[in-house]
Amino acid sequence: MPEYEILGHDIQYLKVILSEGETIYADAGHMVAKQSSVEMKTRLRGGFFGGLKRALSGGSFFVTEFYGPGEVYLSGIFPGNIIQIPLQGNGILAEPHTFLSAESSVNYSEKLDKLTVGWLGGEGLFLAKFKGNGNLFLHSYGDVIIKDLADGETMQVEASHLMAFEEGMKYSVQTVGGLRSIFFAHEGLFFVTVTGPGRIWMHTLTAQQLAQAIQPFLPQGQQGGVNFQGGFQI
Repeated sequence: MPEYEILGHDIQYLKVILSEGETIYADAGHMVAKQSSVEMKTRLRGGFFGGLKRALSGGSFFVTEFYGPGEVYLSGIFPGNIIQIPLQGNGILAEPHTFLSAESSVNYSEKLDKLTVGWLGGEGLFLAKFKGNGNLFLHSYGDVIIKDLADGETMQVEASHLMAFEEGMKYSVQTVGGLRSIFFAHEGLFFVTVTGPGRIWMHTLTAQQLAQAIQPFLPQGQQGGVNFQGGFQI
């Protein structure tokens, strides 16, 4: 079995030590470095339609596979934590953007049953499904709140703060308040109501909140470049 170490503080990273014959796969774009002895391949895991469903749900069309021996370093892209979830035949439903990596024995598929709600809410409500025997790693936005619900206990989570929950838990989607809540209280459009028994993972930051926080500090009228005197941009 691969060896893992979660390191770092504000933006954590994952160190993976692979022995000969061991394999993991990761979401595209999260690799920081690897030893030259590690072979890396870009795969369309689950075939074309599997990749297409991942893309529709907000994940990557391709995944990157790493073959040992050697070390691999993977990182999240937001300030936050990396969460290790050992799967033992059970399943996890997760927000697709939070996927970092998994062992090859963990299957990655998608649920598109909330397609309409996801489009209307713009909250990334599409769900990725992970099931099998092995370790799954998710990266949060901000800190992580972990809540274990008893049988029949219910938690309402603002949709963009929902990170993951155990498969088999009942869940539904409702609108949040009225127009006043949406436009003046700056709340999201939807609650996801999840009912136990089972565990929920919630992150305290969203991509939308981070973008809104830094927007006032960005130069006006520029598309990510730095404007130098002399009439050119980089």
